[in-house]
Amino acid sequence: MNRDPSEPDVARNGRDDPDAGVRPAAGQARVPTDAAPQTGRILMFVVAGLAVVLAVGFGVAFAARHRTEATAERAAGDARDARDVVDVVAVRSAGGQYPLSLPGQTAGWYESTIYARVDGYVGTWSADIGDRVRQGQVLATIDTPELDQQLNAAKAKADASDAQVAVAQSNESIAKLTCDRWRDSPKGVVSEQEREEKQATYTAAVAHLAEARAQAQLDRADVGRYQAMKGFQNVTAPYDGVITSRHIDIGDLVTLGSSASTSPLYGVAQSNVMRVFVDVPQKAAADMTVGLPAHATSDSFPGRLFSGRVARSAMSIDPQTRTERVEVDVPNADLTLVPGMYVQVTFELNQHGLLQVPAAALLYRPDGLHVAVVRADGRVQIPLVTVAKDDGDVIELAGGVNPGDRVALNISSAITPGQQVTAVQDDQDHPTSPPPAEVPPPAQMTTGPRNDALPSGLQPAPDGGANPPALARAPVPSPAASDRSVEPAPVPANTAPIERPGGGVGGD
Repeated sequence: MNRDPSEPDVARNGRDDPDAGVRPAAGQARVPTDAAPQTGRILMFVVAGLAVVLAVGFGVAFAARHRTEATAERAAGDARDARDVVDVVAVRSAGGQYPLSLPGQTAGWYESTIYARVDGYVGTWSADIGDRVRQGQVLATIDTPELDQQLNAAKAKADASDAQVAVAQSNESIAKLTCDRWRDSPKGVVSEQEREEKQATYTAAVAHLAEARAQAQLDRADVGRYQAMKGFQNVTAPYDGVITSRHIDIGDLVTLGSSASTSPLYGVAQSNVMRVFVDVPQKAAADMTVGLPAHATSDSFPGRLFSGRVARSAMSIDPQTRTERVEVDVPNADLTLVPGMYVQVTFELNQHGLLQVPAAALLYRPDGLHVAVVRADGRVQIPLVTVAKDDGDVIELAGGVNPGDRVALNISSAITPGQQVTAVQDDQDHPTSPPPAEVPPPAQMTTGPRNDALPSGLQPAPDGGANPPALARAPVPSPAASDRSVEPAPVPANTAPIERPGGGVGGD
């Protein structure tokens, strides 16, 4: 039977074509689903290759780890068998002297503040700051109108008292004459009652005369007091020195006294020998003996060295600062140094058998300071030490080690007592105490007065300036009331040491 080729072959599609039910509709592309025959074999080879690669990598990693662990175990064993290497230096004795530099402040041998002793107004002044004055020289005058009137009143009262004395003397004389007459009269001429009355009158007259004389003496004492106060109209210099301050001018009102509300008139200082005050730490206080040499330097005078000696000390420690006040007397005949300067004072102190080690040798432990001492067999001992002085790079010990012991530097905290180490001697000597300060050439040193450095007219003291000289004194005429010119006082030509009461030199 003939059929149309365009008709679907239902029977064939249903029986012989398995994809007949999924054929694409008209107009859709057909997706192939047939696999190549060798696809499964390729996948099997790929999986097998990956397994081989993973197995080889695991084996290589295991072998590398095993070698690393073995190397680490060998290194740890070598480290346990090896000794730590440490640098050591020998402990040395601190002998000789060492310098101690401390700040100080200068002060004049005498420093005084002058106040007024009377009330009044400044009439004249003739000395200004920087002027050299002599003892007793008039510095200023004070006008005292009230004091003048008080003095006149006291003189008048004293004159009245003298008149009362004259009256009392007259009364005493007539009473004595009457008493003598009545006493010598025959009995029966006068009564005993009258004779006793005349005697009592004479006794009273004698008492009145004594009273009048005492009152007159008291009034004369008042006159003397006002006259003495009148003498304080002239403000004079208490000693030879230099005017350091002036606080008055003509017409200023001044009041007597030196209270906090009272202004001073002048400041005077004697500076031919300077006092240098130094606060010494407690550890060095015992070394500050009288006569210990000291040298002062100042940035204001580079290259100058001012030599002196310890004159006295407070012999007590300030509980606030733990320091001792020490005074160094420095000759200053040329007046180079002035009061109130900041200076650096260097003392040469003797060592006291201490032992020196570098600061790097100290070990800080909870129970105190230690050092690691390496014995001859290489074993480490860590004794407790006592620090006597710390100079920064060098530590001086008072106990715990012996001279010649080898101490380790910068030792590790892992090293324990008894552990053996390998000691390496430090070729460089460990630091010692700082050297003394450089001393300028002798030509620049100031150890006492020098003729070529003294001001005109000032001669050196016979003892080389160790004692404060007293300048020659000469009377100075008081300036006229209208003289306001300020001229420096003449410089004296002679010097002589000032003796302190009870021995010694200078002030308190």
